[in-house]
Amino acid sequence: MKQAHISMQAGHFKAKCLQLMDEVEEKHISIVITKHGKPVAKLVPIEETPVDFFGCLEGTITIKKDIVAPLDVKWEEQE
Repeated sequence: MKQAHISMQAGHFKAKCLQLMDEVEEKHISIVITKHGKPVAKLVPIEETPVDFFGCLEGTITIKKDIVAPLDVKWEEQE
């Protein structure tokens, strides 16, 4: 889902900052803040479920044999 955003001048943002922060949270929109028509900052809502990569693959791999024992295959020496 594409996130909606609006753009506004820094002076307007400064005057209504706390109200706009509530609106960003409630409506899940972003606000691009400009100075002299140039974008300088963006206020975005916090993601509700942060991505945690630690342990994300747990339970996806099955070990069927001993992974530390020597192999039963003889390797030929390369010259």
